Amino acid sequence: MKIKICGITNSEDAQAAVEAGADAIGFVFYKNSPRFVAPKIAKQIIAQLPPFVLPVGVFVNEAIETTRNLIDECGLVLAQLHGDETPSYCETLARPLLRGIRLRDHGSFLSMAEYQGRFNVKGFVIDAFSDTAYGGTGKVVDWNLAAKAAKSLPILLAGGLTPENVQDAIHCVQPYGVDVSSGVEVHPGKKDPAKILAFIHAVRCVSTE
Repeated sequence: MKIKICGITNSEDAQAAVEAGADAIGFVFYKNSPRFVAPKIAKQIIAQLPPFVLPVGVFVNEAIETTRNLIDECGLVLAQLHGDETPSYCETLARPLLRGIRLRDHGSFLSMAEYQGRFNVKGFVIDAFSDTAYGGTGKVVDWNLAAKAAKSLPILLAGGLTPENVQDAIHCVQPYGVDVSSGVEVHPGKKDPAKILAFIHAVRCVSTE
């Protein structure tokens, strides 16, 4: 079970995630997010990461050239596209990526099918639907709906996960991995090391059952 700690804005939080055993850490380059991190800072943090901890960049409706440049300049392994990016955008980007899907209803599966197996899409991040935000809302996804997607697609389950509910989420959905941000924070943009440790411990325990 892979674990991504998202919304990292400083080296202390990155180190806490690494020491707790995270497989990936996410950097939000969407300027309207309270978890936005300047590319210069992200690049410095990424340069200090040990091997096999994957840096992921989260982008929302960014210009293709800007996204591509940030991926290359910061040393990102994956782009996570969480806006309204089209299949054509993904193809033109020509970099490995995760497609964020705000799961609303069964109709969301049609959107996922457009990206499946094409355009360097390595998997999907399933987040809760919101009319007002592109992610990081703390809202819980419909796990039963997410479980249907997980049967045929590699998904990273996000949306309202916490140290307290992540084991139930894994049992229900059986995802490839889990992605947490607000559930391990003191406030938006600042992580709680104890919550990160508790979250990862909970995931590791259920993964070995």
